[in-house]
Amino acid sequence: MTTQKIIPARNWGQRIAALVLIAIVAVLVFLVATSRHISWSAVPQYIFDETILDGIKLTILFTVLSMVISIVAGAILAMLRLSSNSVLSGFASLYIWFFRGTPLLVQIIFWFNIQLFIPSIDIGTLHVDTNAIVTAFVAALLALSLNEAAYMAEIIRGGLMAVDNGQHEAAKALGYTPAQAMLRIIFPQALRVIIPPIGNQTISMLKTTSLVSVVAAQDLLTRAQNIYARNFLIIELLIVASIWYLVMTTVASAIQFVIEQRLGKATNQAPSLLKNALLVMRAEGRNG
Repeated sequence: MTTQKIIPARNWGQRIAALVLIAIVAVLVFLVATSRHISWSAVPQYIFDETILDGIKLTILFTVLSMVISIVAGAILAMLRLSSNSVLSGFASLYIWFFRGTPLLVQIIFWFNIQLFIPSIDIGTLHVDTNAIVTAFVAALLALSLNEAAYMAEIIRGGLMAVDNGQHEAAKALGYTPAQAMLRIIFPQALRVIIPPIGNQTISMLKTTSLVSVVAAQDLLTRAQNIYARNFLIIELLIVASIWYLVMTTVASAIQFVIEQRLGKATNQAPSLLKNALLVMRAEGRNG
């Protein structure tokens, strides 16, 4: 019996489109690389400049602190949003609506200028100027954290709602309190759904921190702007900043991939709480 060889049909349209795309990208790369208005020798000169490296450290610090604060605040908001109390649920909904509905850039400028309507903080005999507390760094961190908390709340809420209702019932059958069930049973299972979007938001935050340059918060982009304001190498310094943003997002993506792989293995190997609860209930039924 002879076997017939299946030859896939040639899609000439896709091949032509691929060739056109390669040609366009090649032309763009050639134009940029051969431009007389770009001093390519300045790029390696500033890539490891101390000022740029200090800006990278602050960018990473902004990202880490804002994500930690927003995850904690987002978890609290998600709990409030799922609460049966209409006041708590309404507050969380209003918070999410407001911070997702207003531009982050506006929020950064608002916190930086908060002293315009709260010039000082007076508690009894204590008098502190608002500017002394809400510096450019604090204003940027508040804006990034509070804005991101609204998105984290929806991500965490979606993850919690993705857990099967049977897990809640099984936790009750095993005698867990609502807090114990949430911390020990529901939340660990929701992590599989929550981690990927949190990783994406973290990578996005690395780039979003560049907005704090409007208040001179001395992040990577601000440091690059400070340098090209003196030497007028605008494109060159922007290329340096872009290279470092690409490096940071690539590393963050690799870390996210490793975490997702390990989390996937852990959740696949975890015992089913629902099965354990059913076994306990059946045992109690036999004993009763």
